Amino acid sequence: MFAFVDIAGFQEKVEKGMKLHVPLLDAKEGETVMFDKVLLLSTDGSSAIIGKPYVAGANVEAKVLRHGQDDKIVVRKFKRRKRYHKTLRGHRQQYTEIEIMGVSK
Repeated sequence: MFAFVDIAGFQEKVEKGMKLHVPLLDAKEGETVMFDKVLLLSTDGSSAIIGKPYVAGANVEAKVLRHGQDDKIVVRKFKRRKRYHKTLRGHRQQYTEIEIMGVSK
């Protein structure tokens, strides 16, 4: 069983037992969160229920494992034939690591 779910504006394909990095969620470590914006739900792999825009009554349960920050992004600016190049240090994007506990209808 798998589903496509909208998590913080990103569409992810999820199955039970998967671990994902998603944008920072407002939940504490160890809590369970429910995502009810399920776009597509497939129970047997051959047929699917497509939502309009969401599948009614379907939800995904996930457990928050930890919060963290990604590696620092390096921004390089370069203009050819002008002897201009610049390297900037960007930001570190925050994320939440979650584990999918179940997909249900």
